[in-house]
Formats: sequence, structure tokens, C-alpha cells
Amino acid sequence: MEDSEEEELLNLNLSVAANREKRKKGKIITRDHASLSPMMTNNSYEGYEGKIFRLLQMREQMLRQDQHHRRKGVVEDGNGLPLIHLLLTTATAVDENNLSSALENLAELYQTVSLTGDSVQRVVAYFADGLAARLLTRSSPFYDMLMGEPTCEEEFLAFTDLYRVSPYYQFAHFTANQAILEAFEKEEEKNNKALHVIDFDVSYGFQWPSLIQSLSEKATSGNRISLRITGFGKNLKELQETESRLVSFSKGFGNLVFEFQGLLRGSRVINLRKKKNETVAVNLVSYLNTLSSFMKISDTLGFVHSLKPSIVVLVEQEGSRSPRAFLSRFTDSLHYFAAMFDSLDDCLPLESTERLRIEKKLLGKEIKSMLNYDMDGGDCPKYERMETWIARMESHGFAGTEISSKSVIQAKLLLKMRAHYCPLQFEAEGGCGGFKISERDEGRAISLGWQNRFLLTVSAWQPVI
Repeated sequence: MEDSEEEELLNLNLSVAANREKRKKGKIITRDHASLSPMMTNNSYEGYEGKIFRLLQMREQMLRQDQHHRRKGVVEDGNGLPLIHLLLTTATAVDENNLSSALENLAELYQTVSLTGDSVQRVVAYFADGLAARLLTRSSPFYDMLMGEPTCEEEFLAFTDLYRVSPYYQFAHFTANQAILEAFEKEEEKNNKALHVIDFDVSYGFQWPSLIQSLSEKATSGNRISLRITGFGKNLKELQETESRLVSFSKGFGNLVFEFQGLLRGSRVINLRKKKNETVAVNLVSYLNTLSSFMKISDTLGFVHSLKPSIVVLVEQEGSRSPRAFLSRFTDSLHYFAAMFDSLDDCLPLESTERLRIEKKLLGKEIKSMLNYDMDGGDCPKYERMETWIARMESHGFAGTEISSKSVIQAKLLLKMRAHYCPLQFEAEGGCGGFKISERDEGRAISLGWQNRFLLTVSAWQPVI
């Protein structure tokens, strides 16, 4: 991490020096007017440029102090509420195009926040970066410094770290798999021991080893079970790596016949069914919110309904982030990610390299992207409350099914097992540490929460014929 930060600081110094040199020579810097926010006028350009340089130099100083803190130990400020208040004031100034106030507040934030401080300092630092980037445009020489994307390898490592130490993804995957397994068991007399899972976002495939193992425990050498996964992915390389990972894992289970078919997102699919009477399960884990329009969500749900699956599992991040209202999106995102950063206290120590990687390469990236989707010309994820998803599913011909007591018990047990860094007494109401399990919608949904904030919600659905 230190190497990447030092390179970032060097890039800043070179950029600032290069611009100063051009100004000394009296050359026209043709890129600069295009680099600044459209809200800028020619009259305010010179002053704005200087303020941006000074702001980024303050950020540079913050990063240098962070490196010092890593050597000396984490500094906990305990000054959370004033920081949050200042951040919200800054977001309001940015939203209202009050540049003077926005820059002044950001400068104050960079003197107080830290990527290696306590959880509040860390999350505010990433939100400050997102706001600073919002004052620029894609063509700015500083934009990529603030919004730089992690490599595929870095993102994979961060995802793996979070998967290993936090119940966040495991809760979603284990609960979804239990619902799929129960749907398969209900149809064992007619499904010829065949299960077909259609995963609309297979990603790294981390969800499926536990299902492979569960099915194998039900099978015998003389009565093998067939599992076929059709997984949609964002690129061919990731699909190939996921297939290799899952096929390799399945070879350890001789009483299971495993097949994986990878398809690129957007591929034209005519008929996904192959085996007669197979149990078909559709997996929609954190997928619908990524679609670029509500029309595409509607089209996807219509296609899913046409498959006549035995079960559809929906997992969505809880939120109400309107793509049209920046402050609404900002406030809801702040509540959500403050809970995520805080929850890592139950998983890893503050100085942990894994924790810093999770925050920078995964959560920090998502924060900055969330604040700047509209500036990039991209599409804001459709994060919505559980009630909105329920209404949408019902309007497309699906009826919710009850989450089994076994799924609830399994989720609560997971929290108890995951509290390995700060083990606390397991609470009867379904929590361990700050994590909580809540049954909702009269037992038809189950949520993972941190303190009083819902993080993820799992629900199961069947098409109404």
C-alpha cells in the first residue's frame, strides 16, 4: 500500500510542477479549462486553480502522515460527530455550487481525516476524495489520482479478504444456497436428481463451493446428483478463472456431476433448459441494482419469469440512493458505508494490512464511484429499500416464500463463528457484536444488519403461474 501511495504523491508533485513550469514559460495550457468543473467561469479560473493545487497538497500531507501513523501506530481521534457534520456541510456546498465554501471545508477535512485513523476518519477521508473529484472533470490531470481504479488482482484480493473475515458476503451466499437446496429437496421425486442454477452475476464464484458440498453430502456413489451452473460474467477472463476454480473444487466430490457454462453479460440466450424436469433456481445476488435502467430490470424479471424456475433468490444491498438527487444519494451512502467501516472493527484490527486493502480497494472505490456516477456519465446503481423490491417483484408475477427456520439458525450461527477478532457473548435475539440478523416481511425476508442499519437483505420468490 505504501508503494502505491508514494507513487500517487510523486504523480501529484510532477503534475503541479509541470503546470507551474508551463505558466512560467507563458504557454497556454489548453487542457486546463476543460479539466475544471463546468460550474467554473473564466474570471474565477486563476483563483480556483491555485485553490485546487493547495487542496491537493493538503491531501498529499494527509497521505504522508498516514504513512507515519502506520509506522507509529493508529491514532484514534474520537471526534466523529464534528467530522460528519463538516462532511455533510461540504456536500451541501458542493451540491449548491458554492465552490469557495466547498474548497475551504475540504481543506479543513484533509487536515483532520486519515486513511489509517479510526473508522470515522477513514470513511470521511474517502467521502472527501469523492467530493473533491466532483469539483473536477474526467479530463483533469488530478481526477484519476482521486478516482484511480484498483487492478483486477487488487480488487480480487480485497474481495477475498472481506469474504474471509466478515459475515457480509457469506451471509448472502449461505442463506441463498440454503433456499436453493430446500427447493431442490422438495422436487427430488421428479427432478431426476438434477439442479440447474442460473446465476446472473457469478463473479468469482465464491457462492457455489458450499452448495457443491451440501449436495454431495446428500448424494451417494450409486445415486449421484447433477449440478449445472450457468453463470453470467462481465468478461471472459474472469469467467474462465471462475470455471477453473469451481471445476477444480468439484473434483473432490465423486458423487456429484458438475458442469459450468459461462456466458458474457448481455449474451442472447434462447433456451437455458437442458435436462427434463430439472429443478431450476435463479440467483439474483446483487445483480438487479447494477442494471442501467428500470426498464432493464423489468425486462430481466420478465425473462426470469419465463424460465418458470422453482425458486428465485434475491439479495440486495439496502439503500434508497436516488440517481437524481445528489444529497439524498450522499446521505444514504454515508450512513451505509459508515456502518460498513465500523463493522470491520469486529473483524480486523485497525492496523491490519487486510483491512486497509478492503477499505481502499473495495469500499473506498465504491464510495467514490457512488458520488460521481452522474459526473462520469455512468448509471447510478438502483439501491432501494426492501419494500420497493418486494413491490417490484410482485408486480412482475412473483410471490414471496417464507425463509425457513433452518436458514435463520444458520445465519445466526454464522455470526457467532465470524466474531473471531472481538468475540462477544452470543445474543439470543440474533446478534453477535454489532452484527444482527432480523426476520422481516412476516418471515419472507432475512436481513444482516450492523447496529441499527440493515446492510443486506435476502428474499426468496416463486413465479405465480
